[in-house]
Amino acid sequence: MARWHLTVFSLLFGASFLAPPAAAGDPVAMVEDISGKPAGVAVMDYLSSGKVIQLGASDRLIISYFHSCTREKITGGVVTIRTDQSDVVGGTVQREKVECDGGHLHLTTEQAANSGVVVFRAPPKPGVRTAEFPIERTLYGLSPLIDLRGGGKLVIERLDEAGEKIELDLPAKELMRGKFYDCAKHEVALAPGGVYRASVKGRSVVFKIDPLAQPGEVAFAARLLQL
Repeated sequence: MARWHLTVFSLLFGASFLAPPAAAGDPVAMVEDISGKPAGVAVMDYLSSGKVIQLGASDRLIISYFHSCTREKITGGVVTIRTDQSDVVGGTVQREKVECDGGHLHLTTEQAANSGVVVFRAPPKPGVRTAEFPIERTLYGLSPLIDLRGGGKLVIERLDEAGEKIELDLPAKELMRGKFYDCAKHEVALAPGGVYRASVKGRSVVFKIDPLAQPGEVAFAARLLQL
């Protein structure tokens, strides 16, 4: 059974939600999809607490929050980004809870400017046990959305079992917005429960796919991996 925990959808008309303040400028969410032409925001933008987005009456915005694992579908109104969910005035919002890695998806202002978290690790050596490479992230989607900070040779290799390895030469022009590679759009799916190491240009991160991870283009917060 899927581990997506859905809350009852709520409709908020002119309501305001007060959340604890985040550090100024730190990204707390990401834009998944946009319908219409709202100004100052685009798909795959990182969003910081305090950002205000003006939506037209029929404009729609889908946002994933990193800390609270909240996914919002917002139609119309004025949207103010907070730490864990948005204030929406004059519009409607539907919310659901999804499985995600919570605080491990927190980006600092500097990291967001570079579009990723830099983690340096030596490549695993033959015979080295996976336990010697601590898991830094858990993904709840089988197909990661990878922020490469630009193009390069992406290597994804399995650490808990031998043999599985993916190598992709990805120039920036072939990436979404010049930095994102969406495995779901390229039908790349990893093994449930598998432990992997992803690397590009000397940066790497060790991550695990949750045993009940979902296939396809699930919420960004569930499958975002920064390199």
